[in-house]
Amino acid sequence: MKKHQTGIALFATVVLSASAWAGAGPAGHGHEGFSAGEPGDLKKPARIVQVTMGEMDGKMMFMPAKVEVKKGEQIKFVLRNNGELDHEFILATTAENLKHGEAMKKNPDMEHDDPNGKRLAPKKTDEIVWKFTQAGEFEYSCLIPGHREAGMVGTIVVK
Repeated sequence: MKKHQTGIALFATVVLSASAWAGAGPAGHGHEGFSAGEPGDLKKPARIVQVTMGEMDGKMMFMPAKVEVKKGEQIKFVLRNNGELDHEFILATTAENLKHGEAMKKNPDMEHDDPNGKRLAPKKTDEIVWKFTQAGEFEYSCLIPGHREAGMVGTIVVK
């Protein structure tokens, strides 16, 4: 009986913990919509934009630092972390990323499994396919505490 009670307690703890982690959270975690557009369709053609992340001379950066796209265009971002540290690519508005960055300061190991963001370990690659349905200026930034402040911000202009 005691083994059964321990199993129930463990199950309850896991279920309660999972529901707490699954909450809407800061911008980019709610999935009710994205400011910069929507996840792209992997079956449709996309223009490839390579984005490299890394550190150099005490600065952290994305290359390129600016990308221009047309409204309605689908982009396949091919992400590569050439650095020695983990880095992120989070696509949103500046206000959303600043708010999300504050949440990251409280939980720096926050995992991102959102269509508009990826976290990459050093020397790793990944991809995001995105369709830009809104005109305007957006950004991609690394929200790991201290990285944005060290220069890891890029601009996307949608015309």
